[in-house]
Amino acid sequence: MDNRFNEVFSAFDPINPKLQPGNRVIDIFSNCFSFHTFSRKNDPSFKSRLQQLDTLAIKFSTSLSTALVITDASVKNNVTSSIAHIHVHNKPVVKVLHNTVNITSSEAKFFALKCSINHATLSHEISKIIIVTDSIHIARKIFDPSSYMLQKQSTCVLAKLREFFDHRDTNSIEFWECPSKGNWHLHKAVNSDTKLFNLIPLLPNKYSWDFSKKLESNNILNTWKMIFQASDLKGRNFLELVDSDNIPLEPTYCKGGSWLRYFGHSNSLCTRATRAITNHAPIGEYRLKFFLNEDFSCLCGLYPIETRQHIYQDR
Repeated sequence: MDNRFNEVFSAFDPINPKLQPGNRVIDIFSNCFSFHTFSRKNDPSFKSRLQQLDTLAIKFSTSLSTALVITDASVKNNVTSSIAHIHVHNKPVVKVLHNTVNITSSEAKFFALKCSINHATLSHEISKIIIVTDSIHIARKIFDPSSYMLQKQSTCVLAKLREFFDHRDTNSIEFWECPSKGNWHLHKAVNSDTKLFNLIPLLPNKYSWDFSKKLESNNILNTWKMIFQASDLKGRNFLELVDSDNIPLEPTYCKGGSWLRYFGHSNSLCTRATRAITNHAPIGEYRLKFFLNEDFSCLCGLYPIETRQHIYQDR
């Protein structure tokens, strides 16, 4: 444990009055922060968001009291780059960059948000902060009162925001979701900067707790895949499912797994799919194996045995 994990430090004081319900930032300054999301499945909403971001950039490019912040992070060979571009009228673009190793992308993106907010709140002239990020769910963690691994970082950000909101009644912060595939010019510039660095980590390195969990999870998953593919436990008649590119679907536990996400909403459909995948369905091929006295011919009259492959491909 000493060699693999960082030492445990006290993250925050849970009985601090400022962290109690009624005294928290989300309770006192609920009108000072907002989130602007969009529907990723809706093409008009996707295009509308890019137009909204262009309007934001133009509108606040002439404002002396607004900081437009674009953040991103990337991981390459376990080296993570967190970067933020801070735009303020008539001032050079401030680039905040940090590199580290053996942390997750979520931790890196949260750290980029933390550093950019810390920098934007340094100037007393700034009364409005606009954060543009492609990971709005990470930004929401800042105001999440429940327990989670990034809470130490969240507490630091909330302390800065509390000072920022206390300084002036009109101070506010907005979080705007930016589609990473939209190639919005300001976000694209930040994304390009995160990939410019090719650092070689010096060993040995510590691991973050989340990164250690990710490694352990990946090891278990790889073992699971190997056993699943090499073992006969799944049965000789197990149906190998493929995606739209004809690539086999590997087992996973994420978002309902490889198959359950598609039919887990219906018990009857899940039952039928399971019988089809394991080939334990009321068809001729199954009857020929377990019920020799029953008819196993295909209903179409062209095949002597009603098989699963014939039902799927030829019927």
